[in-house]
Amino acid sequence: MLNRRSVVLAALLWSAPFAIQTGVGTAAALPGSVTAAAARATTPCGDPAARPWCRPGLPADQRAGLLLKALTLGEELDLMAGDDLFGALHTPDSGTAHEGTINGIPRLGIPTVRMAGGGPAGVRQGPGTALPAPIALGAGFDVTAAARFGTVVGDEARRKGNDVALGPAVDIMRVPQAGRSYEAYGEDPYLTTRLAVPWVRAAQAQGVIAAVKHYPANNQEKDRYQGNAAVAPRTLREIYLPAFEATVRNGRAGMVMCGYNKVNGDPSCGSKTLLNQILRDQWGFRGTVISDWVMAAKGTVVSANGGLDIEMPIGIGYTPLALRSALALGKVSRATVDAHVRAYLRTLFAYGVFDRAPYPNAPDGIDTAGHDATARQIAESGITLLKNDGVLPLGAPKKIAVIGSAADSYVSGGGSSQVTPRSPITPRQGITTRAGSGAAVTYSDGSDPAAAAALARSSDVAIVVAAASRQEDADLSCLSLECGMQKRGDQDGLIAKVAAANPRTIVVLETGGPVLTPWAGQVAAVVEAWYPGEQGGAALARVLYGDADPGGRLPVTFPAAEGDTPVAGDPRRYPGVGGTSTYSEGVFMGYRHYDAKGIAPSFPFGFGLSYTTFTYGKPAVGPGGVTVTVTNTGQRTGTAVPQLYLGLPAPNAQTPQPPRALKGFSKIVLAPGQSRRVTFPLDARSYSYWNEATGSWKIAPGCYRVMVGGSSRDIAATGGIPRGGGRC
Repeated sequence: MLNRRSVVLAALLWSAPFAIQTGVGTAAALPGSVTAAAARATTPCGDPAARPWCRPGLPADQRAGLLLKALTLGEELDLMAGDDLFGALHTPDSGTAHEGTINGIPRLGIPTVRMAGGGPAGVRQGPGTALPAPIALGAGFDVTAAARFGTVVGDEARRKGNDVALGPAVDIMRVPQAGRSYEAYGEDPYLTTRLAVPWVRAAQAQGVIAAVKHYPANNQEKDRYQGNAAVAPRTLREIYLPAFEATVRNGRAGMVMCGYNKVNGDPSCGSKTLLNQILRDQWGFRGTVISDWVMAAKGTVVSANGGLDIEMPIGIGYTPLALRSALALGKVSRATVDAHVRAYLRTLFAYGVFDRAPYPNAPDGIDTAGHDATARQIAESGITLLKNDGVLPLGAPKKIAVIGSAADSYVSGGGSSQVTPRSPITPRQGITTRAGSGAAVTYSDGSDPAAAAALARSSDVAIVVAAASRQEDADLSCLSLECGMQKRGDQDGLIAKVAAANPRTIVVLETGGPVLTPWAGQVAAVVEAWYPGEQGGAALARVLYGDADPGGRLPVTFPAAEGDTPVAGDPRRYPGVGGTSTYSEGVFMGYRHYDAKGIAPSFPFGFGLSYTTFTYGKPAVGPGGVTVTVTNTGQRTGTAVPQLYLGLPAPNAQTPQPPRALKGFSKIVLAPGQSRRVTFPLDARSYSYWNEATGSWKIAPGCYRVMVGGSSRDIAATGGIPRGGGRC
């Protein structure tokens, strides 16, 4: 019999052609139960005397088992898919439509579950706090900021009536022009891991469930619905899986979202290897696997047997009719259906959804001032100073030219992570406000480059704001500013003309990833502001004037030329041949590729300037890690981001190692002349590589080179650690 979901589906088909350092540790299941007074007679779930699964004191797994026995087959099948196609199609301005809904079953006290979209960058359900893009959080190299970010998302998701926040995204930036690269934390798995775990913990502390995405190897938008990622086991384990493993083991994420793409020929949402063997059996995940929205599940049988619990936002492969047919034909067992439903119920019990009243959609309770302050501080922490010939911080210029259409716009990435800001502050507004009455701030949108150059020539300083767009469902065709934002015209040419007119030209970039900077040698300063969120203009002005030290460091490599990137020049790597992208670069991705090939980037991974300078002492190697003393040798208080890289010995010729890999970082603020000892903890995973023959982590004997400095190319102090009988 057709139910509401089947009717919607029919219409659709007819109308549409560590521990925290490394991110791993011992396997951890979901929290066992929600603490509550055992004597409580009734709960929102119902009377425990009549519904024993409603007793809060019982373990979540036991409660799920009791409830499962009370469900009819039809009710079980109804719980295996979402119930709201139109929530996924709502506009970001809608204040009532959730991104997805899984209807409950009132007969048994099963609650309806609602999901908040925009999770990686905020909550897109009506106007909300438009936080800086996650790539800006990646640039912050700041675990405390990651927790504050997750707290804001979790709080706003809950106050808008949601039980699940669809984030964070922990996809590694393999393809520099990838459309969704702004939604995650850059090109390094260790950095991504260190930020994702506190994000998840903080969001879930607000009473919602985090859904970590997009599992796994979801690294390009080209052919995103059907594309296949051919990835060797070692590459998967060392580059693309660590952040997922960490958020499950250490972050205790309640949900994992599988992606649209295939991995090694199997659908991400139907891979027994990825979902059952690795995620559940090896990592101990006991939460719920949900699909990405529409077209991620590649069929009823492969999805059910491959480990997908719930298809979102509605059932296509998981309609009751399709599931009953698969059961009747013996292609899917009842035990498999039970396991999927049990996982979902266990998750809801473990995270307290059964034991509380539904969250109301009450955004008026949001601390908007506090969240705005957090957004501004995270933006400041991620703004990255790439070049400074002394023009910054600004003193008290009397005539400031602000140039470029992006200076008078709110710029963000497009797609499901796009949040409608409440009251965005543009760069022009922020600079004008900060300059005050003592300076004349004039503006040109740059559409007439000659007029913009004339304005710059008559000013004490010229600030050109340029932007490049990143968009879900489309990759960039190149890395120039023109490819990234064609509607803004020739921004590279505009920068060159302004720089020729005024040697005190500052370029501010608002991008979701790396761009080419052919004019960098002609300008006095380059500031990468990323997509800085609704408070971006205020944050930018504070950094330009030196009210805040630029706290960012590059989470991605900025190449000097298009052909320098790890996937350039080989269509088998990107965009792929015959629908398959072959990850033949292996672990030599991002800065590992540039270091191994001896290619000089424009700006290397980990790089970023402060308004002061720092020195690093000789690293001390101990049983628990590496310790180094960092000293502020300048005249201003500033932010240092010391980074630890290890050079692992290659166990054999078939397992090459990159020259260095990030294994630790810290973020500290030092006054002039102040020193601080920083310790980078190391554990067994820090020294390990994935042995494909044994299918396990191994430590190769040899000398592990220790490198500490300000970036992957700025190594200030070195040392060595012998392991496995090796010598240094």
